Amino acid sequence: MNYVSTRGAAPVLGFDDALLAGLAPDGGLYVPESWPRLDLDALGGLAYAEVATRVMAPFVAGRIEPEVFARMVAETYAGFGHPAVAPLRQIGDNDWLLELFHGPTLAFKDYALQLVGRLFDHVLATRGRRVTIVGATSGDTGSAAIEALRDRANVAVFILHPEGRVSEVQRRQMTTVTAANVHNIAIEGSFDDCQAMVKAMFADAPFREAHDLSAVNSINWARVMAQTVYYVTAALALGAPGRAVSFAVPTGNFGDVFAGYVARRMGLPIERLVIGTNANDILYRLLETGRYDRGRVVPTLSPSMDIQVSSNFERLLFDLCDRDGARVAALMAALESGGGFAVEAAQIETARALFSAWRCDDDATLAMIGEIHRDCGMLIDPHTAIGIAAGRARRGAARTPMVALATAHPAKFADAVARATGIRPALPERLADLDRRPERVTRLPNSLAAVQAFIAERSITEKGKGGMENGDGDAREGETATTRAGRA
Repeated sequence: MNYVSTRGAAPVLGFDDALLAGLAPDGGLYVPESWPRLDLDALGGLAYAEVATRVMAPFVAGRIEPEVFARMVAETYAGFGHPAVAPLRQIGDNDWLLELFHGPTLAFKDYALQLVGRLFDHVLATRGRRVTIVGATSGDTGSAAIEALRDRANVAVFILHPEGRVSEVQRRQMTTVTAANVHNIAIEGSFDDCQAMVKAMFADAPFREAHDLSAVNSINWARVMAQTVYYVTAALALGAPGRAVSFAVPTGNFGDVFAGYVARRMGLPIERLVIGTNANDILYRLLETGRYDRGRVVPTLSPSMDIQVSSNFERLLFDLCDRDGARVAALMAALESGGGFAVEAAQIETARALFSAWRCDDDATLAMIGEIHRDCGMLIDPHTAIGIAAGRARRGAARTPMVALATAHPAKFADAVARATGIRPALPERLADLDRRPERVTRLPNSLAAVQAFIAERSITEKGKGGMENGDGDAREGETATTRAGRA
């Protein structure tokens, strides 16, 4: 399987090269040259890891040996906290919840990143290379990436998050990790500011080359590939391929719901993909108006979705434009220069044939958390509540199962859950002391130059300064972060 850039001006790569590259050098995102087809009849009755191996095998074909890949997948999901890995729970006559919080950091990002960490280890060890991982997080990606990559000798990890705009549990899951190769950066700005800086660093060819930059957030194809699996396992459990299934997905960056689109392109009978958004509703507005216009980020009770530029939409746009990379590049240039663009009428109608969207404000989110607790005796987090609300609002045929994705454990957003139900959910025992662990974070201004200087000083690549190797870096950051950030 080869991979092409959505902007059409980057070299075609194999899976391992696309994994390490993350973002294409022309600024686009890598996607497979073609969509493989699933043999759904051969997947019935298999365990999650076995389904995962078969679903993802075409995407790594020719680059990772089948037995090596199968072993990595088995190791990835052996440590999850539920025997089904991604279990379904019924919440209505034909409504279901897909629990995606049984990984080590209690969020759906673990289902991909625990595998991505192993993939990086394998490819880097084979090549004798080191890379510098740079990522932006609106909450869950950062902790999942850090957990997947902590203490790995060939990787330095730099995660940017918007200061004060993630939950306390999300922040502490990142900042209490003491591994020497992990660097947390709190940016004075929004997630979109963090994401724009990451993209700018990848677009800066000399900086990217000097520090061997790579990415593990949802711009990396391997993330999307691994998230495709739980759509398949859920649909199989509910009667596929003989029965169509719909999914409701709380999403900000479009990566999780795009994985559902990939599963459908591979032959999974998905009737509808419903996008749940909060007040940061660029995807809702797109499907309503046909325009993709950047807005101002508004803080909400669902901070992982506080995004107004949904990066992975570019992957769908590539297919909507009949894989015309030059056309996609022109539209993305219009977004950069003018803040938005219009999607052609035929293209938006194609999107509407599969996707619909719903918007929830904080009051509606709290109401749904309370309703599910009263009706089902369950606690859910705000993002999951938005997914359920969207699925109910845009349900479609009652005979078609509607599966809402439960993307995070309720304890990650305990304040909101307590506000809605009067009950404060507890963290699992292994994280019970999280609020007492010392934090380590560097605060930086909303300045690309400051962030690049910080990374350059601590890069472990052979072309960089070897910050970790010479003892510099975060070992002293806890008490001097603010001072050093000011100097940067």
